[in-house]
Amino acid sequence: MLNILGMIILIIILFIIILLLIGIRIKFEYVKTGSEIKGCLEILIFKKIKVYTHHFPSKDSDEDEDKDEEKKQRDIKKIFDLAKPCLNDLLDYLKSALKTIKIKMAKNHLVFGLSDYADTGKYIGIIWGALSVINSMHDKLKLSAEPSFTGYVLDGEGVNEVDIYPLKLVIPTIRLISKKDVRTLIRGVLDER
Repeated sequence: MLNILGMIILIIILFIIILLLIGIRIKFEYVKTGSEIKGCLEILIFKKIKVYTHHFPSKDSDEDEDKDEEKKQRDIKKIFDLAKPCLNDLLDYLKSALKTIKIKMAKNHLVFGLSDYADTGKYIGIIWGALSVINSMHDKLKLSAEPSFTGYVLDGEGVNEVDIYPLKLVIPTIRLISKKDVRTLIRGVLDER
């Protein structure tokens, strides 16, 4: 009986390790028109099997807004004070985390407009310049923008897919959590919830 239980535990552990090695795919699609946002978030294991799907706006969003109003006021300054000593550690962890992410597709389109035509032209030129630099950084990035001269507009749509390899994050996460300042920050954030 103990041998069977040991084999089951071993199979589960091997399954988890294989899952973490192969990675997780996250798909995010959205369309924003005016103040309305519609979209879908999907998480797939083995890059094919859908395990989580969330469509928004959901029916629960109205209930969540009421709950948010009832929550206590958070002391953001306290959290910033706790984060200052471990800022370099957090940046190193962020660099490690970015290495575990592989962009499969990022197609996003922005419609931008202000009430003044000249300001719209000026800022859309800046946006186009920034997007051309960003698009040249990675071959899977397809970011675009267009001006709208019908007043203030900030709309967009996009389809994004990224693969995350969590096994590569185990050692950096252990290294991060082993720092005393980071543990103090985590406790402070949890206390402010």
